Amino acid sequence: MTAPAPGRIAQVRLRRIFDSRGNPTVEAEILTDRGERAVAGSPSGASRGAHEVRPFPEGGVEVAQERFRERLRDRLVGQALGDQAGFDATLRETDGSSDLSTLGGNTTTALSICYALATARAQELPLWRSLAGASRDPPVFPALVGNVLNGGVHALGGPDIQEFLVLAEAPEISWAVEGMVAVHREVGLRLRERFPHAALGRGDEGGWVSPLGNLETLGLLVGACQTVQDRGLRAGLSLRPGLDLAASEFFRDGRYVYREQTLDRAGQIGFVEGLTDRFHLAYVEDPLDQEDFEGFAELTARLGRGGRTWVVGDDLYTTDPDRVARGMGLASTNAVLLKVNQVGTLTETRRVVTRAEAAGAWTVCSHRSGETPDAWLAHLPLAFGSRGLKTGVLGGERMAKLNELVRLRSRES
Repeated sequence: MTAPAPGRIAQVRLRRIFDSRGNPTVEAEILTDRGERAVAGSPSGASRGAHEVRPFPEGGVEVAQERFRERLRDRLVGQALGDQAGFDATLRETDGSSDLSTLGGNTTTALSICYALATARAQELPLWRSLAGASRDPPVFPALVGNVLNGGVHALGGPDIQEFLVLAEAPEISWAVEGMVAVHREVGLRLRERFPHAALGRGDEGGWVSPLGNLETLGLLVGACQTVQDRGLRAGLSLRPGLDLAASEFFRDGRYVYREQTLDRAGQIGFVEGLTDRFHLAYVEDPLDQEDFEGFAELTARLGRGGRTWVVGDDLYTTDPDRVARGMGLASTNAVLLKVNQVGTLTETRRVVTRAEAAGAWTVCSHRSGETPDAWLAHLPLAFGSRGLKTGVLGGERMAKLNELVRLRSRES
């Protein structure tokens, strides 16, 4: 069936809302001249790479709203739907800064996603199909990456390593969700058995806060993955451990400062390689400082050949097309994390996907620690052909993405 011709923007609003940490962020709303309505909120990160765009201008959300009303709103009203690149160019041009410090990357992200949703509504298509066209037909559903235990800046009192992850793959996406939840529950049971009188909590992204050190916490995760795997929960379900070290957060004066040890670059590479071999890690994100492209390349050469381990750059790249081009030229990683609000628009995010694909690298679409209940993130891996979707495991704002992915899978079957 031929999609209807898109209409035009009749009204556009930018309102102040709150993310999952209770911090202010923004939500965009577009009404079209044919009555379609689209709404999109922007998440916020706590662990932010040095090269991300600014989430908001100095002065915060209220200043962003004021500048939107004064400088941008009238330019957007009347624009035709269906030209994502042109719309995003207007956002960039109006802001006028390299780091989106005039309007804020959260402002442009909410508007960029909202415009894409409005176009999809006008076309009577799901967002992913509107963005992908025929290039991703039929869609390939991603592996799921879930945060089971939190540390670093996501959990006060937890380990140095920021995230202890499970990589879940299954013939049905709902089985992968089920597997991640089962690992999360198994970890909770093991923590309660070991610390029966402790007040155990969960971090920003729903993972347990472990009172253990880095190696003990990783051992706990690996044991939980194996226990759930051995139960034979679902045929074809694979549950493998992974880490997001967020190493820049504990990189000091050229060294990696853990509570238990301090390592130079060679020591850190050897340490991560040792963890990968010992615990059979399937996924390793940000294992080195965000400026060390060459160190990443050395580690990827050791771990990433044949896709044995996903070596993923997040802070290294911050969804920046130029930084990704540099990393791909050096073979710094075999996978690139995508966060739209690190760069501010869907168009620039797509440019990163193109550069990663050209180099033979995978992409992984990711949430942020401060999330909204929006489901749009679930559409991006289908639109971009991403190998993975990183969402967290528990929490309404995380499960909203997973449930949307389940819905999309059922509609395609």
